[in-house]
Amino acid sequence: AGRKEDTYSVLDLAEYTKNRPWWRKVFAPSSGSSAEKYNVATQLVIGGVTGWCTGFIFQKVGKLAATAVGGGFFLLQVANHTGYIKVDWKLVERDVNKAKQQLKFHSSGNKMSPEVKSKVDEVITFLKKNVILTGGFAGGFLLGMAS
Repeated sequence: AGRKEDTYSVLDLAEYTKNRPWWRKVFAPSSGSSAEKYNVATQLVIGGVTGWCTGFIFQKVGKLAATAVGGGFFLLQVANHTGYIKVDWKLVERDVNKAKQQLKFHSSGNKMSPEVKSKVDEVITFLKKNVILTGGFAGGFLLGMAS
């Protein structure tokens, strides 16, 4: 007799969605599994935009780095031919051969360390779980590199 009755308010989802803008309907987080926080459109947009930004920056930095390295080699050659610097080519050849031997030695084992293998496995697992996001990123990256 002294019990208080619980009151519940009813939410009509049809009315609720009518008042929401279309972009909220398309890009709102899905109510599906907890593994997928966002729907397909959101994942594609997020992946595409971040991929485009990364590709665009990568392209600009790449051009700058190529210009700097090429200009540096050009200046070194000019300095070498005008006599400002003298290159010991025998020493350069010896060091290059030593580096080749070390590369052959390290690549002959062809085994990944456990740390690298675990990181590679983590990346592969992430890519498998987020195929749509990864696809959007790859497409955006290529568009960013092209623009």
